[in-house]
Parts: sequence; structure tokens; C-alpha cells
Amino acid sequence: MTATAVPGLDGRHAIDITTTGRKTGLPRRIEIAVHNLDGRLFISGIPSRRTRAWIYNLGEDPRMTVHVKEPGARQDLPATARIVEDAQERVAIMPRIAANWGRTDVERMIEWSPLIEVTLD
Repeated sequence: MTATAVPGLDGRHAIDITTTGRKTGLPRRIEIAVHNLDGRLFISGIPSRRTRAWIYNLGEDPRMTVHVKEPGARQDLPATARIVEDAQERVAIMPRIAANWGRTDVERMIEWSPLIEVTLD
């Protein structure tokens, strides 16, 4: 399934994701922004030196569920996350995410923001 075929994954609506807790094995659900860049889905966050729990969880088990919440298009989609750590790839992607948010601290985002690519199963 491609992201372009799913209403609600256009980057204009918040989604939820469910990961598996790395310590507890329990499902962990959070609301987060998704960015659709030319049909590829990315999730990022505010720059911070602290690694978020959801990144740790996905590092342990990359399987996740994407919960589309747009009215009339609600669905739960199995997906796989890939943590984007490659510096060149981050440099290519982060300016577009920063632009979506109206942020100007692109260098800080490249260095400190979490970034994953989501592939729908």
C-alpha cells in the first residue's frame, strides 16, 4: 500500500502511532505529525538531546501501527519504521520537514530531531 493512496496521510493531519514498549512489551500509543514527502512518509520531532521513548521502542522492534484519524478515513495500518541516522539523508530530508513546520533551525533539527521513515506493510 502506498502512502499517496491513503486519505489522512497527506501531512495535513495528526496521526497516532503505536509502538511496542521495549521494556514492558506493552503497546504505547502517541499522537504525532506525519510528513508525506513525494509519497514517502516521515515522522520527526522537535530538536532535543533526549532520545524519545518511541525511538527507543522502534529501535528494538521496528513494527508499528499507524492510526489514521481523519474523519471518514479512520483506519489502523500495520507499518515498519526505519530510523534515519545517515547524515546525508538527514540533510536531504530535514529542510523539507522544517519548511512544513515553518521552522528556521534546520541545522539543529538535522543534528537533534528524531527522524524515521515509515513504510506501510
